[in-house]
Amino acid sequence: MGNDPLLRGVRGERHLLLGNEAIVRGALEAGVHMITCYPGTPSSEVPDTFLRLGGEGRYRLEYSINEKVALEVGAGAALAGAMCLVTMKHVGLNVAADPLFTSVYTGLPGGLVLLTADDPGCHSSQNEQDNRHYARFASLPCFEPASAQEAKEMTREAFRLARELQQPVMLRTTTRVSHMRGPVDFDDLPAPQPKVAFQRDPGRFVPVPAVARKRHPALLANMEKARQIAENSRFNVAREPAGGSATRIGIIASGVARNYLADALAGGGWEDRARVLELGMTWPLPRDLISDFLQKCDRVLVLEEGADLLEESVRALAQRRGINVRIEGKDEDLTEQGEYSTTLVMRRLAVWLNCPCPAKPARPVEPDLPGRPPNLCAGCSHRAVYYAVRHVFGDEAIYSSDIGCYTLGLLPPLRVADFLVCMGSSVSAGSGFARASGKPVVGFIGDSTFFHSGMTGLVNAVFNRHNLLLVILDNGTTAMTGHQPNPGMQQDMLGATSVHMDMETVVRGLGVTECARVRAFNLKSVIRALESMKDKPGVRVLIAEEPCALYARRRLKKSQPRVAEVARQGEEALRCLEQLACPAFYRRGDNLAVDETLCSGCMICLQIAPTAFKAKKR
Repeated sequence: MGNDPLLRGVRGERHLLLGNEAIVRGALEAGVHMITCYPGTPSSEVPDTFLRLGGEGRYRLEYSINEKVALEVGAGAALAGAMCLVTMKHVGLNVAADPLFTSVYTGLPGGLVLLTADDPGCHSSQNEQDNRHYARFASLPCFEPASAQEAKEMTREAFRLARELQQPVMLRTTTRVSHMRGPVDFDDLPAPQPKVAFQRDPGRFVPVPAVARKRHPALLANMEKARQIAENSRFNVAREPAGGSATRIGIIASGVARNYLADALAGGGWEDRARVLELGMTWPLPRDLISDFLQKCDRVLVLEEGADLLEESVRALAQRRGINVRIEGKDEDLTEQGEYSTTLVMRRLAVWLNCPCPAKPARPVEPDLPGRPPNLCAGCSHRAVYYAVRHVFGDEAIYSSDIGCYTLGLLPPLRVADFLVCMGSSVSAGSGFARASGKPVVGFIGDSTFFHSGMTGLVNAVFNRHNLLLVILDNGTTAMTGHQPNPGMQQDMLGATSVHMDMETVVRGLGVTECARVRAFNLKSVIRALESMKDKPGVRVLIAEEPCALYARRRLKKSQPRVAEVARQGEEALRCLEQLACPAFYRRGDNLAVDETLCSGCMICLQIAPTAFKAKKR
């Protein structure tokens, strides 16, 4: 993009960036050659920003079909000598774990940085897993930025370390860091960086058992080199108490908890009450630096979001080295659940330091405030399909859901999600439920999720003669994470870098013979297809096509010239409200009305209640 500072900024400039944008700038300053990803909040803005920038030949960007493929493509690029950034959200690393553990054994000469964006508090995820576990489990050096500036600087350092050690390095962020905004000081962008020439070495890069046994000691030696680097890293800093206090109270903080600690100490006026050790390069542990810190303390508090990994490691280190110090951490307030905050940390410090707490008590939540659950958008084609499915199956079927916008169908009145395991599981878990229970099962999966991990489940269902009706909700984009491309997207939107794959052709190629394609907004067609498939045995697939309403308006530049309005008040109109629950509907006294600013013009309400609604021009 012409004058975008991410591509044009030079040394000495300061810009206000998202944490994720700062990661992009850090990768550019490192000289990144290739970026692979699967979009997932809170990591999505990183590849989306690379896409928006274009790169002017500096790098190649790939939206892979899932995280495992993204890491494998990235590993191949790094084996070929390129510096590669692989991005995903925290649960995506579960999908990518297989190539991850192998690539740390073989090493990757070009240098690979793995961005994993954790989500404490489950803002947009199905769990709160702490991917620092993976850094320890797989033996990955790990950086945890706490500011936009650190996000840029640590990305650069991670690439430098990945090339020096020829080993993958983890950059672990959280939602708060990914989506914060902060000032970032730029350095110059380098000239195109050289790629490391590939040298054939099957004794290193083909990890049969005999090779793997030899590579494990090499990995351990690499991690010891990384530990020595951590000992002197500028991101690991011991701070003496203000005013030269001789206090023997210490606090060790990592990741974003460092921000909350700084605010709490300043807000409470406690800067002179404790010495502080901030850890930004958190694995491998700088054991000597921590030991020196512990020896100056009688009591130490460990602050970290997520699991008590640092706390237990510090406690074990003190025991191993015979340091007599009391170590505390998690308690009933600062638990492994959710995010920390300045207020929570301030309250913990007040108790720990035996000081009055200046933080005001939290205001109680008003008990009578109406709930605001997440909802499918007005005009969402998923709502139309769900209405049709409920019309045909009601409570007779069990509904196997999947990961995507459509999961929001779990709420009344739609109620089309009885269980969910993970991405792609609607097919596999639905098959297992049907076989074990003998009950009819309808599975729902989106187009992007189908390409991500639904295809293998569908092959398994055909191969093992399962009984399942699978509805593929094809809205033409990866909607939930920001309209990123997937193989089912229209060719004119994909451009020359990707190839469109026809959904029905893929489904039939996987062995499904009972397959139909319908327009989601044609209720009669959808209901007729469902009824024809309802009592048939085996695997049946219904592909319901209709662009995401937001995507159609923003990217396809399509909008309906008409909106719905209530033509006749009464039982039919209210029944539509109760069964469809479109967000564009609202009550005006005892009457039903349609908010024209929300109505997308899908006209599903006219098909359900033709005498209660009518169309009019916008």
